[in-house]
Amino acid sequence: MNRPETPLTRARVIATANDLAGAEGLRAVTVRRVATELQVTPMALYWHVRGKDELLDGMAESALDRVDPGVDPALPWPGGIRSLLGSILRSLCRDPIAAGLLTTRTITSEHGLEITESLLDLLRRGGFAPGPATQVARHAIASLAALAAGGSGVVVREPDGPSPERRRARERLEALPVRRYPRLVEAAGPLSEGVEREAYLALGLELLVAGIVATAPEGGDPS
Repeated sequence: MNRPETPLTRARVIATANDLAGAEGLRAVTVRRVATELQVTPMALYWHVRGKDELLDGMAESALDRVDPGVDPALPWPGGIRSLLGSILRSLCRDPIAAGLLTTRTITSEHGLEITESLLDLLRRGGFAPGPATQVARHAIASLAALAAGGSGVVVREPDGPSPERRRARERLEALPVRRYPRLVEAAGPLSEGVEREAYLALGLELLVAGIVATAPEGGDPS
């Protein structure tokens, strides 16, 4: 194989794996296939990742690369939660396939640990003990990964208007017996037309933050 034009680094290996997953799906990502994309031998990759598991770990960690774990200490803890989770969501949206790996991999990079520390500290300020805080953090990351991936069954609004299939879906909903399905009939338009992606993400983040704040134990530090 030809020698690579640029030095082979762990970051380059992970970026190539992410590009491959985006183009062909996660199943296409193997050490051998990534090596082929980089025009090196598989053995060359083992200097940077020791196998597919470590490759997937690196992809999951890369989904958090753009997260700033620092939170303004002057913010009340709910505002800090919103700020940090918003930063995580924006980063995950840049690479939704890698984001999906966060729910199945253990993040041990220094940057990942800093993010987790910051999130757990904010939850501690909200009155959550370590056990509940851990569960809340896990749910939050899983929810953000789902938001970044578009969400199961979520219809994203098309810029040129509803497709013929969605127009037919609206007609089917509007034709339902109104006495039995009054709310479905009145929501036929929104259900079939979908939502703007940015509005969908913003609402999802607000619902997540509101849920965390609502379940905080009494006595949490409001400041």
